Amino acid sequence: MSYQTEVISSQPQMTVTSYKITTGSSTWNTDVCDCFDDCGICLCGTFLPCCLGCKVAQDHGESCCVPFLPGGLVALRTSIRNQYGISGSICDDWIVMVCCLHCGLCQLGREQKTRG
Repeated sequence: MSYQTEVISSQPQMTVTSYKITTGSSTWNTDVCDCFDDCGICLCGTFLPCCLGCKVAQDHGESCCVPFLPGGLVALRTSIRNQYGISGSICDDWIVMVCCLHCGLCQLGREQKTRG
């Protein structure tokens, strides 16, 4: 009877992905109530908010369904704010998107248009 011994010469390695963490040092280019700074976005946000929500989500690289999920617009606003390093909090995002939905959505559209 013969036995073979297997020698392990290297251990499995784990890869760690790094994420860009931005500090909130920037501000929004326009205020929540500056809807008339871009009349096209203002009209779309007023009369077709579902379409504007889908466009903002898709331009951010998310699914068009995100605005229709519970809390989806708050998450979208928080993600956009973090991407551009805009100072604020999730609580601020929630207040804007719950109390001033159309204006907040228009602000997101203007921000994406301004920053490209």
